[in-house]
Amino acid sequence: MDTEGSSHVQSPQELDCEEITRKLLFLDKWREIFSFPGLGNNNTTPQDHDGSHISVDEMEDGPGMPRPRGRGQLLSSSLCSVPKPSIISSKLGGFPISLAVAVKLRQSLFGNTAHDFSYDWKKAHFKFHGPLSALAFTLEMETGGARSIQMAVQGSIIKYLLFTRKEKDRSFRSLCELSRRHQEQALAGALAGILWAAGEAQKATVCLVTEDTYIAPTPDYSLDGLAERLQLFEFQEKEATEKFIYDHLHCFKGEGSHGVILFLYSLVFSRTLERLQKDLDVTTTHLLQPNAGGFLCRQAVLNLILIGRASPNVFNGCEKGKSQDILRGVLTRSDIGYLQWGKDPSEGDRLSQAGSMLKTPRYPIWLCNTSGNYSVLFCTNRQLSSDWKVERLFDLHFYSGQPSQKKPVCLTVDTHSHHWERDRHEDKRGPGRRCTPVEMAIRTKWKDATINWHGDIPFF
Repeated sequence: MDTEGSSHVQSPQELDCEEITRKLLFLDKWREIFSFPGLGNNNTTPQDHDGSHISVDEMEDGPGMPRPRGRGQLLSSSLCSVPKPSIISSKLGGFPISLAVAVKLRQSLFGNTAHDFSYDWKKAHFKFHGPLSALAFTLEMETGGARSIQMAVQGSIIKYLLFTRKEKDRSFRSLCELSRRHQEQALAGALAGILWAAGEAQKATVCLVTEDTYIAPTPDYSLDGLAERLQLFEFQEKEATEKFIYDHLHCFKGEGSHGVILFLYSLVFSRTLERLQKDLDVTTTHLLQPNAGGFLCRQAVLNLILIGRASPNVFNGCEKGKSQDILRGVLTRSDIGYLQWGKDPSEGDRLSQAGSMLKTPRYPIWLCNTSGNYSVLFCTNRQLSSDWKVERLFDLHFYSGQPSQKKPVCLTVDTHSHHWERDRHEDKRGPGRRCTPVEMAIRTKWKDATINWHGDIPFF
């Protein structure tokens, strides 16, 4: 009996030949992937031999093979389109959008019907950090113009968690102990509350993408793959709005859901196109401002989220402009405040400080804008907004939305410090600048306050 034939040991030469063959087959697979017809087309993803989609995670290198340099960049540039949005059945009971309404919607957003949302907007959605973690109450922020909306919604999420939900524990620790279900409830509650306020507590409208297309392209209106498939769902009760959003939350928080755009659409329709135009003035005729190939939110969008009205300015009441036109500011005290320091790129050369309506909100939460960089400041003690004695010495929690922030940051504000204490905290990095932009924004409300970061790095 030939034992060698049943247990043949491969020679080093055979092993090398087999390894080379395996690598060549692997390279053939890569060649097939990158020569796939239409690769880079907006609606194409690599496919395996059986026609099933191949994810980036499945394109693993063979054992011992180095990862090709720049492979991630090649894939991201080739497949730069976002996944198709989450769709719902067309029989759910909403009102299909019409061409006339779609035209007005695009004009209200961009000022014309030629523009469309940029890539950073289309991929933006509402995604929490991991549940039961130090930042469980916070959203992961995108880059680009949609970030300001995400941060404004973040303020409403904090309001919901600390001051409006039924749970009795409203400590900061409770924010870090959120389960996934509590995160989803907070997002649904925050979005519904914003839309309800925009509808003047009478009606809210939620926009979702359906499987059908209701608009054909015209010479004056090009399709964008989203607006022409919208159905509008109207609600006469806030609770019904919240339940509907919760039941369809994947349409706002799912990867590739276009969640921020759908929320912005819902916000505009909840306000109504007619009311929206009455809110605006000569300084702002539409809501988005072109910037570096994308779009930034004008102040009117942020005010619509904060106070339910698309006021274009941050000062109190109304003022007359240089041409004697009426400029519209904030008419009522907001639930969530707003602090501003520096020029905002979306507003050009206009620079004005927020008025008391925005700086003194009903809840101690502030959206903070420092030269177009957005963050959130908040206090767990609601009396900070109603009792001046609490303003002597208090803590503010700070969330920057920057990837570098891995844990909560707490800073202490002392509004009655002595001048030598202020000097000790001076920022010596530049002439005329004695502290960080965030601190300067805080001092627009609490003048000459001393801010102690307790050793944490001041985020910008």
